[in-house]
Amino acid sequence: MKIVCVGGGPAGLTFAIQARLRSGGRDEVVVAERSGYGSAQGFAVTLGEDILDAAYRADPVGAPALRGALHLWGDQVVDVAGRQVHLGGRYGYAVGRSRMLSLLADRAVAVGADVRFGAEVTDDPATDPLTADADLVVAADGINSRIRTRHATHFGTEVSQGRNKYVWFGTTRRFRAFTFAYERTEAGWIWFYAYPASDGPSTCIVECPPATWAGLGLDAMPGDEAMRMLERRFARALDGHALVAPPGMGASPWLEFREVRNATWRRDNLVLAGDAAHTTHFSIGSGTVLAMEDAYGLADAVYGGPARTTDGGLSAALAAYDARRRAQMRPIQDMARRSMEWFEVATEGLDADPVRFAWSLSDRRGDQHPLHYQLHRATQIDPVRRVRRRLTSARRLRRALRRGEPIR
Repeated sequence: MKIVCVGGGPAGLTFAIQARLRSGGRDEVVVAERSGYGSAQGFAVTLGEDILDAAYRADPVGAPALRGALHLWGDQVVDVAGRQVHLGGRYGYAVGRSRMLSLLADRAVAVGADVRFGAEVTDDPATDPLTADADLVVAADGINSRIRTRHATHFGTEVSQGRNKYVWFGTTRRFRAFTFAYERTEAGWIWFYAYPASDGPSTCIVECPPATWAGLGLDAMPGDEAMRMLERRFARALDGHALVAPPGMGASPWLEFREVRNATWRRDNLVLAGDAAHTTHFSIGSGTVLAMEDAYGLADAVYGGPARTTDGGLSAALAAYDARRRAQMRPIQDMARRSMEWFEVATEGLDADPVRFAWSLSDRRGDQHPLHYQLHRATQIDPVRRVRRRLTSARRLRRALRRGEPIR
């Protein structure tokens, strides 16, 4: 079988690796990526325990290299104009996006995939020379997928837009904790999300309501000037460190989040994966994880995992992938939308009680038990926080041991 993955992001590369491994090297797998090796938009991406467990199960030889590149952050802090509130029991992993893509590309090449950088594929797989004779085409070409856009009517593509303005910066400050930092301005509140990576700048996503954006003059300010102004506004929270411009920052780097949903992810032998199929608001930090889960789900369907159908045909396998992953994604996208909408209105609670505000932030997806609020308040006491940190560390080590990580 010939497989072509259009796009060398987490979805395309992870599926290419799985296709080679699960076919025993029999299937021809090509990855066409129009950018260069290691090229990436943005800074670091975040991963959690579940996707690490899945990576070790699916590729126990390749997964340790990815784990070795990850930076562990062990705390979450909500900083409201200088007052810090701690969120206990939280931790996660981060890695520079470029580093992660390089690791996945190297692993794909090692298992025999043909990874082609600087390779353009047209928006019509039926006529493009690379994809026309493919048995399976995986459109993993991102939120601006040309293939999905061409066939948007068939896929039932719906794109909705968030209200807030945001920009994806880096910063030279090496944050120890995942930090939400809020600053009051004369035009309203503005905030950032920052988290560290071991191999480059910390990620620093700045967000604000449209009224604040316009009130501060950011709507008319060149990108470099806006970045310098934001450094001054966040000088305390950044501890005097600089912001780092995103790759290719233009005159105005500001964006509005776009939520992509599709009524189907399949058209004949073509399937969507990753951001081409779905997007989730950056406030839940799941884009890379969900792209990799798409790849594992597609590999299960095609090569005989839990989603495999009884007749063994590729067409039925792709239909199973389409139905299963869309059903799994629906509640996740609903949760991500709730998180996005919380950030669009949540500044109303900032002036009252920062501890309660931080609790509301942690429960923005509606997944916290109300009884945990008292534990949250207790976590602001240093000895309680230290105990929670030790318990969280023990929980993390148990997960690591179960998946076979060496404990240093």
